[in-house]
Amino acid sequence: MTVKPKDLVVWGIGTSRTIRVHWALIELGLPYRTVPLLTRTAGMDDPAFLSVNPRKKIPVLQDGDLILTESAAIVTYLAERYSTDERRLVPECMEQRARYMEWLSFICTELDATSLYVLRRHEGLPEVYGDAPKACEAAHEYFHRMINAAAMRLEDGPYLLGENFSGVDILMVSVLTWAHRYGLPLPAPFEGYRTAIVDRAAYAMAKEANTPR
Repeated sequence: MTVKPKDLVVWGIGTSRTIRVHWALIELGLPYRTVPLLTRTAGMDDPAFLSVNPRKKIPVLQDGDLILTESAAIVTYLAERYSTDERRLVPECMEQRARYMEWLSFICTELDATSLYVLRRHEGLPEVYGDAPKACEAAHEYFHRMINAAAMRLEDGPYLLGENFSGVDILMVSVLTWAHRYGLPLPAPFEGYRTAIVDRAAYAMAKEANTPR
């Protein structure tokens, strides 16, 4: 049975994490409204935003009375709740769902938080977080080791789960695009993987929706 969305609202644009939510909604063909809030702006202190996320982080999804933060959780929630036979972002098979969760954990912990967010803080925002050249060097090396090990898992198909595009492809491509901006080289399998996926119409629409006006 198809579940009809309530009043879907996305708070946040302009980051590698906010695009994930816009992209998932577009892939699923769901209508939604955007509050074009940018990180580290005065809007973060708006009482309306603080009422949905007092931690002052984007993205945030509102689905009726439900409020969700954390982009990976939002993408997976949307996939679980609103996938259909024609538009599916999470597998039904238990073994494939286990692989989905494995990739999600790897992307969020080993690539995003452990590697790229270190660079985001200390290369992108040293005036806020301070210079940390040794930490940045370690983050570069760790990303290289993790992404090259992961490249060996791409042999089974064009997507992380084989033949079927899913929410973890959204997460992975957002991370690989982020890595490009920091000049991190990607192994050939992931270069080809990323190039093919960013040609999707939904990605172009999500990029447009995520771009500040």
